[in-house]
Amino acid sequence: MSSKVYFANMRATGSNKSLVKKVNKLFFKAGFHEFIEGGDLTAVKLHFGEKNNTAFIRPIFIKNIVESIKSAKGNPFLTDANTLYAGSRSNSVDHLNTAIGNGFSYATINAPIIIADGLTGKNYSEVNINLKHFKSVKLGSAIVHADAMISVSHFKGHELSGFGGTIKNIGMGLGSRSGKQMMHSNVLPEINESVCEKCKLCIKFCPEGAITITKEASYIDHEICIGCGECVTTCPTDAIKIQWETTSRDMEERMVEFTYGAIKDKKDKCGYINFLMNITPDCDCNPWSDQPVVRDIGILASRDPLAIDQASFDLVNEQQGYENTALKHNLAPGENKFKGIHPDTDGGLSQLEYAAEIKLGSRDYELIEI
Repeated sequence: MSSKVYFANMRATGSNKSLVKKVNKLFFKAGFHEFIEGGDLTAVKLHFGEKNNTAFIRPIFIKNIVESIKSAKGNPFLTDANTLYAGSRSNSVDHLNTAIGNGFSYATINAPIIIADGLTGKNYSEVNINLKHFKSVKLGSAIVHADAMISVSHFKGHELSGFGGTIKNIGMGLGSRSGKQMMHSNVLPEINESVCEKCKLCIKFCPEGAITITKEASYIDHEICIGCGECVTTCPTDAIKIQWETTSRDMEERMVEFTYGAIKDKKDKCGYINFLMNITPDCDCNPWSDQPVVRDIGILASRDPLAIDQASFDLVNEQQGYENTALKHNLAPGENKFKGIHPDTDGGLSQLEYAAEIKLGSRDYELIEI
C-alpha cells in the first residue's frame, strides 16, 4: 500500500505562502499533531551543522516546527548525538557551542537542546532489534526515552551512503558514538602501542574484557572482541583508531537497522520532514558546504520514513544536474545524481532496498502537493 508524502514547492507569492508558513501547513497536513499528546516529550531530531558549514536547515524553520509541536500540546526539545570523528560536535560541550553558534539558541528557537548520548557519548540505551547485522543497537538515551519524534533532515549527498535523508538523519545521527563506529565498519580495532599511554580507560569500558595492557604490551584479543566501538570512543590519545573500512552496502544496511531501532517503540508517534534545498554533494558534517548540484525543489513531510526518502530521491533525480559542480556524471533528468557524485557508492539504493526488506516503510508513495 502506498504512503502519503506531502510536498510544498519553493514558490512564495504572499505572506501566507512563505516557506515558513508552508512548513506549518505540512506539519498539520501530514497529521503530526494527531500523534502528539499533551505533555509528550517530543524530540526534534536535526543536524546542527558543523562549524563553518552553511547548508544546514535554517533555525527559522526549526522554530516554526517547535511552535507547531507546542500548539499540539507537546513538550519539544532539539536533539542530535555526538559525532564519531573529532570535529566541533564530538562531545556535548563543543556540540552545544556549535549549535548555539549556528543559531539554535533557546532565545531563537524557544526550546532546549539535549544532546542525545550525553557528555562524551556514553549515555546510550541498547534496543533489541534482532536483524541481519545487529541483535541490538546503541542509541542516545534521550531519543529512546522521548515520547514522540519529529525528524527534520537536509537532503543531500553523502560519500559513504550515496545520499543522506531521513534514514541517515535518524540512524547515523542518533547512534551513540560507539554505535556510529559499529555502523561504519565491522573491522575489529587494534592498539597502536607507540601511541598508547597505558591509561587503561579502554579496559574500564570494554564489556567483554578483551583488552590487555601491561608494561610490556597493549593489545586487543580478537577472539573475544565483539567490535562494539567503546574502546575507540574512549581512548584519549587515538591509540585505538576509528575504523572506516566497509562497503557502501553494508554501511547503509547497518544504518537502516539503527533507524529501525530508533523508531521501534514509537513508530506511530514519529513524523518526518525533508528539506530539498541547498542539495550539496556532501554531508553537513563537513566544516564547509560545496555548491548545490541541482536546483532547490521544495519541502516534504510524511509519517513513513522510507516513503519520504524514496520521494526525495526521485525528485532530485528528475532534475537536470548543474554543470561545473561536484556532479561529474549522470547530469540528465532521470539519472542517479548521487551515483554521479559518489561513484564508489550505489547512489543510496541499498538503504532504500534494505529498509523495504525489513518493513521500515513503503517505497510506494502518493505525492500530494499542498
